[in-house]
Amino acid sequence: MGVPEDLPFARHLRPFDSEPAQDEDYTGRHLDGGEFDDVKAGGTRFDECAFTATTFTGGDLGGARFSDVGMGRTRWIGTSWSETDLLDVVIEDSVLAGVQAHGGTWRRVVLRGCKLDSLNLRATRLHDVEFRDCDLTEVDFGSATLTGVTFPGSTISRARFTRTTVKKLDFRKARSLDVAEGWDFLRGAIIDSGQLAEAAAALAQTLGLQVKDR
Repeated sequence: MGVPEDLPFARHLRPFDSEPAQDEDYTGRHLDGGEFDDVKAGGTRFDECAFTATTFTGGDLGGARFSDVGMGRTRWIGTSWSETDLLDVVIEDSVLAGVQAHGGTWRRVVLRGCKLDSLNLRATRLHDVEFRDCDLTEVDFGSATLTGVTFPGSTISRARFTRTTVKKLDFRKARSLDVAEGWDFLRGAIIDSGQLAEAAAALAQTLGLQVKDR
């Protein structure tokens, strides 16, 4: 795929000389292509790095930090991102399936055209995060803190928001909004009139309302 041209540090990137390792500091590195199984890179720092056309299956990046990082056409399957922090990160055309990303902090993160399946974001703090044109299926936001989070063009299916804390959470431009659990914890979130009509039955059930025409 090559280095993403819109990265301000793209011309300074150098290839990784090996797979990421635990408790290392990587600055200005580019991992392009390859499949990696059970990589152990917990506690590692990635600053001004890029990942492209790369697949990670399993493995542990718990406690890692991604700062000023671009990811394109990456696949993360069943990888642990527990207590991992993302700052100024862009993830494009990527897959996160079964990723355990609970307990971390995501700040100024943009996901574009990504498929997120069974992504665990429980107790994660999301600040100024945009899910743009993404497919979110069974994503768990339980006990997370969502501040300035938006979903333009995204499809949300069977999402969980139990015990979620929200501030400036905006669903209005999402293509669909299907909440499996936690409507009662979305007080203050913004939805449009069409989403309200679609969610009416679920909201009535949450509030204990009985809807009878006769």
